[in-house]
Amino acid sequence: MKILHTSDWHIGRTLYGRKRYEEFEAFLDWLAATIGQERVDVLLIAGDVFDTTAPSHRAQQLYYRFLCRVAGSCCRHVVVIAGNHDSPSFLNAPRELLKALDVHVIGAVSDRREDEVLVLVRADGTPELIVCAVPYLRDRDIRIVEAGESIEDKERKLVEGIRRHYSETADLAERKRRELNSDVPIIGMGHLFTAGGQTVDGDGVRELYVGSLAHVSAGIFPSNLNYLALGHLHVAQTVNGMEWMRYSGSPLAMGFGEATQEKSVCLIEMAGSVAEVKLIRVPVFQKLERIAGNWATLAARILELSAMRSDAWLEVVYEGDEVIGDLRERLETAAAGSGLEILRIKNNRLFDRLLSRSHPEETLDDLDENDVFARCLAVHEVPEEQRAVLTLAYQETLASLHNDDLRAE
Repeated sequence: MKILHTSDWHIGRTLYGRKRYEEFEAFLDWLAATIGQERVDVLLIAGDVFDTTAPSHRAQQLYYRFLCRVAGSCCRHVVVIAGNHDSPSFLNAPRELLKALDVHVIGAVSDRREDEVLVLVRADGTPELIVCAVPYLRDRDIRIVEAGESIEDKERKLVEGIRRHYSETADLAERKRRELNSDVPIIGMGHLFTAGGQTVDGDGVRELYVGSLAHVSAGIFPSNLNYLALGHLHVAQTVNGMEWMRYSGSPLAMGFGEATQEKSVCLIEMAGSVAEVKLIRVPVFQKLERIAGNWATLAARILELSAMRSDAWLEVVYEGDEVIGDLRERLETAAAGSGLEILRIKNNRLFDRLLSRSHPEETLDDLDENDVFARCLAVHEVPEEQRAVLTLAYQETLASLHNDDLRAE
């Protein structure tokens, strides 16, 4: 049996205002073709299918078209669990309809633990795989809040709640296996943050529980699982060095911090109870590049990329000593006539000077757009009586831009 494990698609995600639907579509086309080429029997999608809880019509279209395409292929089963970015109710809404296509969706924890333990069968009705499809466990799913509890108590209860949930589903899967009188493999799925997990700058990976790290250790996962397919971390990696516990990672670079990563999906071939894992590289559908340095370094790299006829999206970080007030104009001129597109410019020289006058401990990455505007008002000594009016006008402008983006989707 061949199983393909992927996660963290984040369909609908934008990058500094740039929509990426063409990339998502290209990835899903590639994934469907790969499933056919590798003769994959089961596809596991370990959460964060969408980037937001209210995905656009285009994002939904890409998702459902892909599922229909895979349902008509050699792939006999698809199992989808919700991640922390997904809406449980939205994913669950068509679950009964999708079940007719052998697409099994677990968007949220239910009152019946049995709903998370799936026995997948062949066309002749014989069982071939048991999947413990555990979705992202929200705080309310795994602990009871008590008055006066400490942060340490909260973290302990969160981790214990996660451990108990996996133990219960794995025990139920084991009972089902005994009832079937079969040695079919048991696969676990989850969307969480394990201790020691690797992240990168700008990948958008969130802490899952407010006010708590709640990173779980590999030891909480039941030993009867033959493979554990995890989502949430965007860097492809094993858990504690164990080959059978894996994050597939995101298939697309979610930000410039991931630009140099080689993305992949996990192909698992079950040899009895042993999972043999092979990584399949995902092509780069849109090149991203972060360039940093003084003006001479930036100009030289842009010239080099232009000569290579690159169509990369760029994040430019200016780190020179010279104060350049027209940095954007210079960069746009340097890139003019090429296929390059500059999505973000960080003028560290200008902003570090701006911030250091009042908040030397902060960097621009620590602030949101409202914080930066407030700092500008303070640094330029705008009178207090004018700040409220200016802030309101600024927020109205941001809201208008946001609404324009939603209408464009």
